[in-house]
Amino acid sequence: MSILIVGAGATGGFFGARLAQAGRDVTFLVREGRAEVLRQRGLRVTGPGGATGATVLAEPRLVTAGQLTRSGPADVVLVTVKADGLAAAAGQLGPAVGPDTAVVPVLNGIRHLELLNRAFGARRVLGGVALISAYLDGDGDVSLLTEAVSLRIGAQDRQRAPLVERAGQQLSGAGFHLEVSGNIVADMWSKWAFIAAAGAVTCLLRGTVGEIVAADGGEQAARAIIDEALAVARAAGYPVPDPWVRQTVGLLTAAGSEFASSMYRDLRSGRPVEVEPILGDLTAVAREQRLPTPLLDAATVALRVYGQGVYGQVRATSGSNRNGGTAS
Repeated sequence: MSILIVGAGATGGFFGARLAQAGRDVTFLVREGRAEVLRQRGLRVTGPGGATGATVLAEPRLVTAGQLTRSGPADVVLVTVKADGLAAAAGQLGPAVGPDTAVVPVLNGIRHLELLNRAFGARRVLGGVALISAYLDGDGDVSLLTEAVSLRIGAQDRQRAPLVERAGQQLSGAGFHLEVSGNIVADMWSKWAFIAAAGAVTCLLRGTVGEIVAADGGEQAARAIIDEALAVARAAGYPVPDPWVRQTVGLLTAAGSEFASSMYRDLRSGRPVEVEPILGDLTAVAREQRLPTPLLDAATVALRVYGQGVYGQVRATSGSNRNGGTAS
């Protein structure tokens, strides 16, 4: 049985490295630029303690898009690209997806399911929720910010079909928590509401949680943003369970906390921010539900304005490369 990891960035690199270390037959689908880095350095994952708990694949198995026809269908295709690379990736994956292949996307938001359902059929496309905090460092290595990593998968129709069970078996026992969910779409909504709230709070208010809470009115503003995100999920028919609500509120209002969303870290670093699948799509759902979300709207517009400058710089320096590949 085989696993194809689409992308070898922070998320794909981590899961692929741990699965390979656990003895699974893992191949990474990457762009040529990323492939060259991995051929030279191998795939390295370091934990919060640096070298402690490091995973190193000296020679990861790599393919680029044109080589997929030689490999045949995979048993599991774990899709870890960002939203702007999904259409290109889906167009390249045909040779890797057979009748019994489970396609498991772990993208942010939820509307990516529509594209993959059209491409491969809803029966093959599972929902996925990855909880991981990691980034690629300057050498192209995966750096974990916390060891608490989990992956949840499940069928969109909530059925425990053999395909789901086989995917769960392939992805389990590899150094991270794996769970097969009975309601994965609801789980995806809960994560979506959290990351949208976290992104909007830190990007709109421009600070870590501790800095925001320390400012007069900061906690109230953060709570108002959280309330808007939760209201959208509720209006769409996926109310966030109380434990998720308590965790979200606690994390985003904790005094002295150094927590910052990945969106805010990208913003501070001058990198492109993944605004549309996280905030753009969520505010679109709010409009469909006739639900006012002024703070989420403001955060979305602010990040779109920021993105006009950043994406212009990316295009000027790298041509069409930003949208032309499968993974960073």
